[in-house]
Amino acid sequence: MSRILVVDDEEEMLKSIKLTLEGLGHECQYVSDGLRALETARRWEPDLIILDVMLPGLDGFQVSRYLKFDSKFRHIPIVMLTAKSDDRDKSLGFEAGTNEYLTKPF
Repeated sequence: MSRILVVDDEEEMLKSIKLTLEGLGHECQYVSDGLRALETARRWEPDLIILDVMLPGLDGFQVSRYLKFDSKFRHIPIVMLTAKSDDRDKSLGFEAGTNEYLTKPF
């Protein structure tokens, strides 16, 4: 069982992801803003982070940068799951250290 941190400010998206991941037996934490994402990652140490870009407070790019450039967290894979689909945003995501960039809807 993996520990997965899901960060998205859309309630319906969180519900959908929750049903899927928990149905597959994963242990999940759900937060809806960038600052809480950092706090939860530091406290809970997930195996994977699914991260939206457009978040209140810190955006997903900032969250990814903070985590990927901290030696304690750089090993944790980050999947960006976002509606921002242009090439510039994808480049920013990979520059921020994300491992995969998926666009909504999926």
